[in-house]
Amino acid sequence: MTHETLSNGAELLPEEALEAIERAATAAHPHESLFSDRAANIKQSAVRDVFDISMRPGLVSLAGGNPYLKSLPLSRLGETASQIIAEQGMTALQYGSGQGSMELRTQICEIMAAEGITDARPENVVITAGSQSAQDVATKVFCNPGDVVLVENPTYVGALNTFEAYQVQVEPVDMDDDGLVPELLAATIAELQARGKNIKFLYTIPNFNNPSGITLAEDRRQQIVDICRRANILVLEDNPYGLLRFDGRPIAPLRAANPDDVIYMGSFSKIFAPGLRIGWALVPEHLQRRFYLASEAVTLCPPTFNQMLISAYLRDFDWKGQIETYRSLYEERCTAMLAALEDEMPDGVTWTRPDGGFFVWVTLPEHVDTYPLLKKAIDAGVVFIPGAAFTHSDKPSNKLRLAFSAVPPDSITEGVRRLAPVLREATGTA
Repeated sequence: MTHETLSNGAELLPEEALEAIERAATAAHPHESLFSDRAANIKQSAVRDVFDISMRPGLVSLAGGNPYLKSLPLSRLGETASQIIAEQGMTALQYGSGQGSMELRTQICEIMAAEGITDARPENVVITAGSQSAQDVATKVFCNPGDVVLVENPTYVGALNTFEAYQVQVEPVDMDDDGLVPELLAATIAELQARGKNIKFLYTIPNFNNPSGITLAEDRRQQIVDICRRANILVLEDNPYGLLRFDGRPIAPLRAANPDDVIYMGSFSKIFAPGLRIGWALVPEHLQRRFYLASEAVTLCPPTFNQMLISAYLRDFDWKGQIETYRSLYEERCTAMLAALEDEMPDGVTWTRPDGGFFVWVTLPEHVDTYPLLKKAIDAGVVFIPGAAFTHSDKPSNKLRLAFSAVPPDSITEGVRRLAPVLREATGTA
């Protein structure tokens, strides 16, 4: 899928056709021969394309997993930003520590403690450009081309793009309504190792998985880590949504009881503001130095001003109260989406019922491919993300992701109402 294809409203073309068009357009240039083998694995994200389209007036976007920033105290934050520049500009606008400021790393330890990680030390925290950067660094540090990374099926498209760029073999492990199935994980590891494969880590989003909204059951969490530990496989735990559990009682992360076996990644993108591009990795002490050096080689230093603004927010504002506001907002919107799906969806369509986060995962009958339905949905005035974006497989997907976080309840209801006829036609229940 390309931006031009969708933005011009043209028919959606198969991926291989789009790749052929791109090759034809660029092959004549001598610079084409300079691309690395890795560059062939870097592809345009379908999610990014749909984000571009979702900005069109009149469309109801159920595509973007964006936080609802209007609930932030923007005027006061503006005053704080101005004050930082006026009073500390020589520091805020200068290079900073490659690991990130000590103040912010200490505050991050306090945030993680609110979820159950009580033994984190600032020395083992590395500030990154969002958790996306932490994924990139981890893959660079641990993976050679051809190594295996295990992922949930489905999983975050940004992580898939990272893994593919580093030429690793992505192996999915299926989930049920309680998340990763330990028996399937163990069987997958055994089968891969029997084939001589070198498995480096399991990438997991245990809380309100993007895109499915599924949460890994509490009684499975230690099982998952134990299975990986026995096979000498690291766990890469990506947890941007954990504090956004609707009932306000976060489940302890996998890292909480496993400091030596889990690299924990967090982000301010969902609990504060994604535009600041600040995340972090809590790295086991014996791995910290190489992880930090690899991170510094990419970004040199995380943005000093952005870190200072976040530190001021955590120090001088009611950030815990803001998270309570987010929980209430997102629960209301999730409830509206679930109610609309109940009212509008045809027989044979099912969906997840998340306890937090941003997303609902919709499953259509197996014969339906949701990718071609996107253009029909756009014509009907609503946007979603096709399920194929969230899997390494090239096979058609009968899934789609709906995001409720940034959309008012009445718009959610209207968006689902617009989507319903498209799905009824596709399922033959029109």
